[in-house]
This record gives sequence, structure tokens and C-alpha cells, in this order.
Amino acid sequence: MAIHIAQPTTILGAHKVTTAEIADDIRHHHADHPRLRSILRIVGNTGVATRHFTRPLTADTITGTASVGDRATAAFEDALDMAEQAARNTLALHGLDPQDITGIVTTHSTGWAVPGLDIHLVQRLGLPATVQRIGLTTLACAGGTQALIRAVDMVAARPGSRVLVVAAEVISAIYNHADNAVEHMIYKALFGDSAAATIVSDQPHGPGLTLTGPADTYEHVLPDSLTRYAGRIDSTGLHFDSTKEALSAADDVLPGVTAWLGQQHIVDWAVIHPGSQRIIADTAGALGLDEHDTRHSTATLGDEGNLGGPSVLRILERTHAEPPVAGAHGVMVAYGPGFNTAAIRGVWAA
Repeated sequence: MAIHIAQPTTILGAHKVTTAEIADDIRHHHADHPRLRSILRIVGNTGVATRHFTRPLTADTITGTASVGDRATAAFEDALDMAEQAARNTLALHGLDPQDITGIVTTHSTGWAVPGLDIHLVQRLGLPATVQRIGLTTLACAGGTQALIRAVDMVAARPGSRVLVVAAEVISAIYNHADNAVEHMIYKALFGDSAAATIVSDQPHGPGLTLTGPADTYEHVLPDSLTRYAGRIDSTGLHFDSTKEALSAADDVLPGVTAWLGQQHIVDWAVIHPGSQRIIADTAGALGLDEHDTRHSTATLGDEGNLGGPSVLRILERTHAEPPVAGAHGVMVAYGPGFNTAAIRGVWAA
């Protein structure tokens, strides 16, 4: 059975913030930091020129002292609004009615809500009351790829399914001046807010990535990696921590990815999660790809930052604007906390 991932659509946060503005904000709030000069240099070298936040940089839920409750509520409300618009745009792009959808898979990690994003979207979009649902809430940067994998499973189990996949993150919620470690300063400059959506089905909706079924998906959890990347909540808000081992985590798991692909599997193009410039470069190197092959990942990092779960959908959307040749082999790779890998391989169907 051929399973198709259709062209995604992306919604970015309404407020564009430059790296220079981030640097000025760090300089203002951490003027006495002993490593301020090094921090500003590293921030300037992240490869991110601009990113979009759902609220202004000066909002109390970003650079202010809003409570953890206010931060979490704002993050979920903003994520839901973007998710709804991304989903509506995707349905319109592919000429679908909400009643055409048989399943929905959502992913978000910023903000806390019960019921979750999936239930809210069923109501807002007017999806069938009997729609199948999977709501992922802790996968962060790997969430987009993991959501696609779960959608592939749903289609494989029930031929004829049409699954709406929606990823949304308001990562500006972790922009917190209570955090002053170097890695926290980097994250202030690295992340952006967005939502993205697509359709997964065994019925093609235009060109896109096509796979043969669940065998073309890959999931792996790196042993003893719980603290490499981890979220934390305290009275000051939401936080994202990492260890020094996180810097080399992609290198630790890439042998498994290449073994899954196999020596006979040639990769012509890739969607690589833009966790950092190093992650893109190391992944590309392991796949035998050059800077041109991964230009959409690099462009996403530079223009919009690390978008978390929506990133791979945004990169796939960019790929549609300058598509590979029909039949070209491609792979999507993403990484998430503590350290896990999710990947999909397939060919470009025109």
C-alpha cells in the first residue's frame, strides 16, 4: 500500500523578532553575567536571523514575570489558534471538508491543557464526532515526525483513511530570565512559534512524500539519555534544560539511522529537523548529502528558528516549492528529548 504525505501548510507567530533584539534583551536583563560577552557571541552564531513569537518580546509571558499558570495558558491558547488556522488552510489547499477526515493526530508540548489539542480541534474544525484521535503532548522537537508515523500506522490499519496531522508549539513560553546558564541563553535565540498541518492518506492529494507503509518508518530511544534534553516546571514558569552530552547526541544515533536505511538505499534529499546548524550538518554528512540537499532545513533555521514539532512540516512545505525529481529517494529525520529519533523514508511522487 502506498501512503502519501501531502503538502503541508504553516502558520508562524505574528511577531517577528530579530537576533539583535534577542541580544539586546539578554544584555539588558543579564548585564552583570560573567560570561555575557561569550553568550552574545554564541547567540549571534546560532544561524538564526529571525524567529516569530505569538506575542511581542516585551510581553509579560515572555520577558516579564508572569506566573507559570499564565504562561502555560497563553502558550496553549496561542498554539490552538495557530493549529486551527493551519488545519483550515490545509483542508482548503487540498479541497477537503472537515467531514472528509477520518483521523487526527496532534502534537504539542508547550502549555498544558485537558482536554488536549486534538479534542479542541475536533470541536473548532467540526470534524466527525467518531474521528479517530491520537494526542501527543511530550515529544517536542520529534513530535512532527512522530505524528506522521502514527498517521501512517492509522492509514495502514484502515485503508481509505484520511488523517489530519497538526503540530503546534509556542516555544517562546520557555523564554525565561530566571534561566541564566549559557545553554538557556542559546535557547532564547534558537526557538520560534508556529503550527503546521498536512494530510496522510492512501489517496494522493497532489505531489509529495510517498512511502510503502510502516516499514518505512523508524523510531529509536537512546539508552540512558533522559537528561540530555528535558523540560521542567517551577514557580517561575516553563523551562528547557540540556547537558553537554546533548551536543553529540545526533552523532550517537545516526549509525542506527543509516543502518535502517541500508547501504543500498540512496538518499537524494532530506528533511532534517533544524535543531541547530551542527545537527543539520552532522545528519547531512551521515546521509551523504551536501548543503544544497539540505538547504530547506538551513533556510528554516535561519528565517524562523527551531520550530520544534512543526519544523519538519515547514521544511517539507518549502520542499514543495522547489521539489525533487519524481522518484527521488528522501528521508525525514527528527530528534527529541531525552534523546529519541524519529524518521520516515520514501520517494517523491509527482
